[in-house]
Amino acid sequence: MEKPINHLVQQFESGKIDRRQLVAGLGTLVVALSGNQVGQAREQGSTFEAVGLNHIALRVSDVLRSREFYKKHLGMKVVRDGGERNCFMTCGDNFVALFQGDEPRMDHYCYSIKDYDVNRAEEALLEHNLQPRVVRDDGRIYFNDPDGLTVQLAASDHRP
Repeated sequence: MEKPINHLVQQFESGKIDRRQLVAGLGTLVVALSGNQVGQAREQGSTFEAVGLNHIALRVSDVLRSREFYKKHLGMKVVRDGGERNCFMTCGDNFVALFQGDEPRMDHYCYSIKDYDVNRAEEALLEHNLQPRVVRDDGRIYFNDPDGLTVQLAASDHRP
């Protein structure tokens, strides 16, 4: 890593590249190093490679009230409205799911997984004694973290 950095600095100092090009080059090296570290983490035994937080699902006491709150105060847009039962709202590239519930709480959170396949995910979770709950019709899979929070895994393109 030291050689590429020295090369960029020498090019900058000799006037062959400007400051913007130096910063861009250093940024590229950082991204490359980060990707390499992610790859090394996978090689060291991680079960999956999470590439982003896909969505959060909340249990709310009044879906319509919560829908209006998130629209008004956070600018979220409704993409699927199930009336008093549920509502799915965009939040950038992610979404928030609101479900009717007796007690307000987080229902689950979902990670986008690189190269996701529900059957392989189920096998991997079983291999690690994580007791997956699978919904095969749309490839959803859930399991609990050590504190009992429900985690969902999905493909990167999973949307409501």
